[in-house]
Amino acid sequence: MTERNMITETTTWPSPAKLNLFLYITGRRPNGYHELQTLFQFIDLCDSLEITANNSGEITLSPDIEGVATQDNLIWKAAIALQAKAECSFGAHIKLDKILPMGGGIGGGSSNAATVLVALNFLWQTGLNSDELAEIGLALGADVPVFVRGFAAFAEGVGEKLSPADPVENWYLVVKPKVSIATVDIFTHPDLTRHTPKRELATLLESPHVNDCEKIVRMLYPEVDNQLSWLLQYAPSRLTGTGSCVFSEFNSKENAEKVLEMLPDTVSAFVAKGCNCSPLLETLANYELAHLQSV
Repeated sequence: MTERNMITETTTWPSPAKLNLFLYITGRRPNGYHELQTLFQFIDLCDSLEITANNSGEITLSPDIEGVATQDNLIWKAAIALQAKAECSFGAHIKLDKILPMGGGIGGGSSNAATVLVALNFLWQTGLNSDELAEIGLALGADVPVFVRGFAAFAEGVGEKLSPADPVENWYLVVKPKVSIATVDIFTHPDLTRHTPKRELATLLESPHVNDCEKIVRMLYPEVDNQLSWLLQYAPSRLTGTGSCVFSEFNSKENAEKVLEMLPDTVSAFVAKGCNCSPLLETLANYELAHLQSV
């Protein structure tokens, strides 16, 4: 590659959260991994990444995240993995504006990694397609490919088999109880439901949505149990992923905000809109159009 191929202007990219609208565990493989059926939908609350490509060959991040070394940060890992795959010698400085709650099961770290892959593929002009970027992403985390592809998706297998989906774009009230939940603790629990029958997506969309992890999480974490019990008074509500975030669905922003206002100030919560097309894809399209018009 030559330096003139690189886009050096500073650009800003969204990194949206996701919800698991349902999550069923349909089996367990001999290697311990679980077979799933889950429905991913993005929400319009996003972290923001300001990225400036350069020819230093180095990946630098700011600000530091307390307790996370740079080499352990999925943002850094994604950039290094793209450099290796594309045999690219360019570098970048990445500044993260973090607003999504960490450790809530809404995919913040995976989304950050996907945004870096999509953005640097454009800025470095490495020319990889979405399948190649998703393959890099899968090595970083099971949820990264859905963020790379940017469409609401029905996932099967261990989460790697993605099919585009078009669920209703509801309004959601998302609440994060003050607990941290280790995914491994939920998936290794002896009482976890592991043999929910597999069903076609059309059947699942018409059925009441359930998260098979919710029973275990509510049993182990009273804070989650109490929050869900309270939300269920007002709207259909459930756990996303293995938590700790829970969400309620509404047909209007106003109704979601009414319930938000009833929550105490000590509770971390927000209202967001479901999106079947990721804001990241829209941003990429806008930057690609601007770049084409400038050359």
